[in-house]
Amino acid sequence: MREYSTPATMEPPSSGNLTDDVVTNARDHGAEEVFGRPGPDGWQGVTAATFHDEVRAVAKGLIAAGIEVGDRVALISKTRYEWTLLDYAIWFAGAVTVPVYETSSSEQVQWILEDSGARAVVAETPEHVARVTEVRGALTELNHVWSFTDNGVDILVRLGQDIAEEELESRRTAAGPGDLATLIYTSGTTGRPKGVELTHSCWVFEGEGIESLNFLKPDFRQFLWLPLSHSFGSVLLAGQLKIGFCTAIDGRIERIVPNLAATKPDFVAAVPRIFEKVYNKIVGGAREAGGMKWKIFQWAMAVGLEASRVKQKGQEPGGLLGLKYAIADKLVFSKVRAAFGGNLKAFISGSAPLSRDIAEFFHAAGLLIMEGYGLTESSAASFVNRPDRYKFGTVGLPVTGVQVKLDPADGEILLGGPGIMRGYYKLPEVTAETLTEDGWLRTGDIGEIDAEGFLKITDRKKDLIKTSGGKYVAPTAIEGKFKLINPYVAQAVVHGDRRNFCSMLVAISREEIPKWAESNGLSGLSYEQLIEHPKLKEQVEQSVAQLNAGLASYESIKKWAILPIEPSVENGQLTPSLKLKRKAVEKAYNEVLDGFYKGALA
Repeated sequence: MREYSTPATMEPPSSGNLTDDVVTNARDHGAEEVFGRPGPDGWQGVTAATFHDEVRAVAKGLIAAGIEVGDRVALISKTRYEWTLLDYAIWFAGAVTVPVYETSSSEQVQWILEDSGARAVVAETPEHVARVTEVRGALTELNHVWSFTDNGVDILVRLGQDIAEEELESRRTAAGPGDLATLIYTSGTTGRPKGVELTHSCWVFEGEGIESLNFLKPDFRQFLWLPLSHSFGSVLLAGQLKIGFCTAIDGRIERIVPNLAATKPDFVAAVPRIFEKVYNKIVGGAREAGGMKWKIFQWAMAVGLEASRVKQKGQEPGGLLGLKYAIADKLVFSKVRAAFGGNLKAFISGSAPLSRDIAEFFHAAGLLIMEGYGLTESSAASFVNRPDRYKFGTVGLPVTGVQVKLDPADGEILLGGPGIMRGYYKLPEVTAETLTEDGWLRTGDIGEIDAEGFLKITDRKKDLIKTSGGKYVAPTAIEGKFKLINPYVAQAVVHGDRRNFCSMLVAISREEIPKWAESNGLSGLSYEQLIEHPKLKEQVEQSVAQLNAGLASYESIKKWAILPIEPSVENGQLTPSLKLKRKAVEKAYNEVLDGFYKGALA
């Protein structure tokens, strides 16, 4: 196997743990803001010194409540300041954080709490507490349940008033690099979630690796809405406290747009589905405006894409193109950037594949999306594009210290380095299947590495379709193309493994379809009526034909159907990080899929 790594390697941190950055920031930059949090009168700043003091006070409360070194403490909540406060308090107390998605069902909550042996839970709302209470009889090791909205943080602070500083400091400094910090359960596109063991060393390494990219500066401001129950959100905090920039934090999806305007961030991380939605809103709004506005938008985009391709070569558009781009920027692109606060340096995209067309659209508007790649098992950030070194369609170059090689048998990506998990909790056989004897992580992703070291993900190993004719088909690439062709599609699922042709399930966006209905004189119809309407089926048929025109015959879509509902986290067909659970969708619509192939020759 050919191996690649960055020229500068990074050894595992030899001392210290996650809590050291909190102490250092308070000592050296105590008066500087490290967090912004929404309050009744707008955004409120939290200084490094205040954060440090609040973390210590809550940690003392955990100790007073009987939390011992190595105990598991679960957090169930949307992304909010208090999550971060509890996360670090748990580590200060020498315990282990167990993140739980706030959308998890009672059954999922029971599995994670039971499997991890959690001794305490801090939940956000009475509803979250109710999910725990519903299954508490089966949780023999659970001693405490606190709630943010029932003053759980204040209760812990009062509990810990008599804990000595010496006892807390002894707890804080006891954890070594190899000690467990986070037991994070993979959302899982298939099967029951597995507990991924991430050590203090994993997160410290990630913080140092992000700092080494030299993109994020201490005076930057991040807006963070990603779930902190997911490794993508957690790794951004590891980088923040290492570098010292401020994070405005609020996980309420409905508040993203006003929060961007209010916080004016320098960078924002998001998953591809968010960029797809923004793209559809911008293009759809311009199309609906019609007339001269639509023509100006189309002209500006053509100019912007031409300028983007020049910039991708490391050059700046000059001459006539430079003049046209300046006009396009004033008329169109400056307004797009203003919607994101007007101060944005770049987006960071991860968790799922980003369409190259989406990346180029935003780049045309002067907004760089730096796509990255990593798994929960690799502490999230393993590859990322840089502001000065990027290639659309790739996930960039290795983060300093990350090593990679491709299995010559099938192109599977293997990762190595200090960020790799310790293993799966209580699953030695699965760990042995995933980690090689010499410590390489089998990612399950298929990829290619070019001469400059840029990694391109071509598909999931398990998602690759092999037709009965022996041809391999990469479904995610086809699905991404289709969603760009038809802006009213929320999800597409290409099917065809061991079948003699490919078919597709199509989910129409409940949010976007009213625009189509209005333009087709169907505004009075319900979502259920619209997805059955002949006009919509004709529109989807045309989109499928357009898709097939760019595909090889063996990967073209021969049959398709519109789903009655969108895949969602609530119905178990999307993960909390908005990745499609392909097998869950296929299982739910097994009869539809089988019907495509009845009577077809094998």
